[in-house]
Amino acid sequence: MTFVVLGAIADDFDISLSTVSWVVIVQSLVISALMMPMGRFGDIIGRKRIHLLGLIFFASGATLTAFAPTFGILIISRIITSIGNAMGQSVGTAIVVSAFPTTERGKAIGSQTTAVAIGGASGPIFGGFVLQFLPWEALFIILLIPVAIAFFAALFFLKSDSQMQTLDSVRSPFDGVGAFVSAAAIILLVVAINNPFGFGWISSEMMIALGLFLLLTIIFIIWELRIKVPMFQLRMFSSGNFSLAVLTRLLGFGGATAVRFIVPVFLISLLQLNEAVAGAILLLTSLGMAVGAQISGRMSDKFGPRPFAILGFTLAFITTFAMVFVGRDTSLVLLGFILLFNGLSMGLWNVTNNAVIIGSVSDSELGVIGAFTNLTRNLGNVTGQALSASVVAGVMLSSGFDVPLNEIGDDMAAGDSFLAGTRVAYLLVSGITFVSLVLAFFTKSSTEPKDMEIPMTLMDDSLLISADNVASVLPRRAARIMADGPPSANYRKDDRGKFAAGNLPPEIEVVSRPAIPLLVIIVSIVVGVFAVIKFFQTDEQQVD
Repeated sequence: MTFVVLGAIADDFDISLSTVSWVVIVQSLVISALMMPMGRFGDIIGRKRIHLLGLIFFASGATLTAFAPTFGILIISRIITSIGNAMGQSVGTAIVVSAFPTTERGKAIGSQTTAVAIGGASGPIFGGFVLQFLPWEALFIILLIPVAIAFFAALFFLKSDSQMQTLDSVRSPFDGVGAFVSAAAIILLVVAINNPFGFGWISSEMMIALGLFLLLTIIFIIWELRIKVPMFQLRMFSSGNFSLAVLTRLLGFGGATAVRFIVPVFLISLLQLNEAVAGAILLLTSLGMAVGAQISGRMSDKFGPRPFAILGFTLAFITTFAMVFVGRDTSLVLLGFILLFNGLSMGLWNVTNNAVIIGSVSDSELGVIGAFTNLTRNLGNVTGQALSASVVAGVMLSSGFDVPLNEIGDDMAAGDSFLAGTRVAYLLVSGITFVSLVLAFFTKSSTEPKDMEIPMTLMDDSLLISADNVASVLPRRAARIMADGPPSANYRKDDRGKFAAGNLPPEIEVVSRPAIPLLVIIVSIVVGVFAVIKFFQTDEQQVD
């Protein structure tokens, strides 16, 4: 909904659109950096507390935004709002999942995804309606009403932290070093991909940023693998299934975001439809996503997530490839059907992929793993937007057109160049979606009560739950991802059947198994993204 008011904010403070875009950039940076630390913090001190505190931060930031006297104060207020947003997103999935029995995990995630789809679609529509009659400040004041309702509903109806918290997380310390290093690395990556300063993609500034990102990533991996209670259990990446599921999610959102990013420009700038008609067409994507999430969520509890993930990515590939042939003469009815089924595909694969990843951890780590899935989604969105924007801009500039997007509808040649760029972008993301489909075929899933045969959070013997304690907890039949190989001899099973530290030498861990696939994934994606962007970049886009 913030996108709706950017133009009004720019006019009110007499700033350029490039300057006002920092309202969105700052929000993206803060949420991405704090997502996982807040998720882990929620696992330790209580998810309900983090959720309520996040609503307080969000309301405070929204109020300050409405009354900000200067643009600098407005940016500070957006940072406060984003902190609250990060808190809410980090524990939201864990709260929803923990409210359902494990046999209905798909239903829980499907319900949450449906709510997100409806909220994401209704926000811009409601915001645009409010701006027709009231100043932009009123929009943030009105936001306080649903926030207040959410706060009191959570306060009185959510389970208390003592009910949601599992015994093995009560005494866990917070990994402050890991949180700081991961936040710094993510900020560098998001800034590098968004490139708000307009640096050339192979400029010294960009190379320094990428070098620091890779350095911080290596430091984070080494640190997390050496401490007993890390912020995020990287050893999960020693499971081939877990790594495949994460990579599939990242690529899937990278491909899906390109469609949602390009279509509004196509409708409003090229076809010159008014915002109301364009919004109604775009609403079909969210409607399809809501329906797909409900179908896959409920049915995957009975038949397993894998068939619906494959079906979802198949539909995603077909609809994305179909967008290659969309042009000026394409019927809006046909385009609407394509967008509807594209949204349906996202609902199908998103819920099942999320269930597979979340099913890989114990209940005490639902907060941080839920935050991790949201972070993966955000990074996929940022990457998809950067790729599609660079490809379209590169093709247009190579054809000699460097015009604002709101002028492509008046210039036939510029419009043709824009369409040529979108076709190249759709072909590229179709390939990415096809890779996701292939990965979904190889990602195994099981609805049987199987545990991951990888070491979970390393704990002292005093932190292991005894069989008597387990007997007092409601039995859960979690969908677990099977590791590729047998457990190491250095690990032993505790009374719960989970793997904990056995007779490992102090401060010596086998880091190669989880570290190598994780590093390969990170480096490959970063290098691939920048290689594609550089390939489509022309000399005019370079800023020395």
